Amino acid sequence: MKVGGKHTRTIWVEADQSIGTIDQTQLPHRYATIRIETAEDAARAIATMQVRGAPLIGAAAAYGMALAARQDPSDAALERAYAALLATRPTAINLKWALDEMMAALRNRARAERVAAAYQRAEQIADEDVEINAAIGRHGLKLIEEIAGKKKPGAPVNVLTHCNAGWLATVDWGTATSAIYQAHDKGLPVHVWVDETRPRNQGASLTAWELGQQGVAHTVIPDNTGGHLMQHGEVDIAIVGTDRVTAQGDVANKIGTYLKALAAKDNNVPFYVALPSPTIDFAVVDGVNEIPIEERGADEVTTMTGRTADGRIESVRVVPEGSNVANYGFDVTPARLVTGLITERGVLAATRAALAAAFPERVTDPSARPRESGNPEPRTGFPLTRE
Repeated sequence: MKVGGKHTRTIWVEADQSIGTIDQTQLPHRYATIRIETAEDAARAIATMQVRGAPLIGAAAAYGMALAARQDPSDAALERAYAALLATRPTAINLKWALDEMMAALRNRARAERVAAAYQRAEQIADEDVEINAAIGRHGLKLIEEIAGKKKPGAPVNVLTHCNAGWLATVDWGTATSAIYQAHDKGLPVHVWVDETRPRNQGASLTAWELGQQGVAHTVIPDNTGGHLMQHGEVDIAIVGTDRVTAQGDVANKIGTYLKALAAKDNNVPFYVALPSPTIDFAVVDGVNEIPIEERGADEVTTMTGRTADGRIESVRVVPEGSNVANYGFDVTPARLVTGLITERGVLAATRAALAAAFPERVTDPSARPRESGNPEPRTGFPLTRE
């Protein structure tokens, strides 16, 4: 996608083999990039949310493993890097998927081959993410076109989003936004209701910023406004992203998504979830009880950061001293509230059967895999072959 009119990915390899990425904690008031030189730097960037969004976290972790291999390609060093990166964000399953892919690429290789193999696989993971998200957008575009065909000529299709599932959360295109960008590029009138997404305000800070960079019409709304808009027919479709989807189609996404799904159900607004296949966790069935929900620091709730009238970036406290704070990063939307899952292989029902049929190679339980698939067991990361 574009920054200042120039095509930009969210992550890239520098000439010296360090990794460059956008510092998302500086947006929307300042566009800045950072250089990641070690696996420790990658872990820190993910943990502090300079790098965020499930697909981008996976790509960053893959590059982190490449940096680890460059520093020390031994089994022990790679295992330490794997563990450190895995511990950074517990909810997003793309992280573990990418790390396992990297370990599979390095397993049984001689030390001398590991650095080149690591960078090659990490680059493949990044490129695959771009291709997957473009395909997600093509399938989602059909949904927007169908809605546009039922409206008066020139009337915009109103899409509601939550959090940031845009290109900033991926390597390029985004998941929930990919269809929006493709509709916009095709000349379809589209307008986006952007939930601010407290407490970190990824909607107000990130989604609004990137939509503005692409010239897509949008309006930032407080998180509690979506239900009101749905009641009054101002939302045609809700499209959100996800950090993990279970085998039966339950969806973990940024806190507040569940409430949007409930409001959509009550008002007959189609509620779609856009996801790349690495986000599917076939090892988990019941999302409400099995997905670990990240609890983040109180400061994200107690303080807010913004730009003052004279251009200074300041943080201010908005919660009284002494008040207790709970900061759950995600919630789980049960599959029964999901109209469909927009994947790179089409729009699927949020059911175990539909997911298993579309992605048989990802199914971890052989008894649940369609018999005609003939796919081998999925690869896992550990252990490395000892040298």
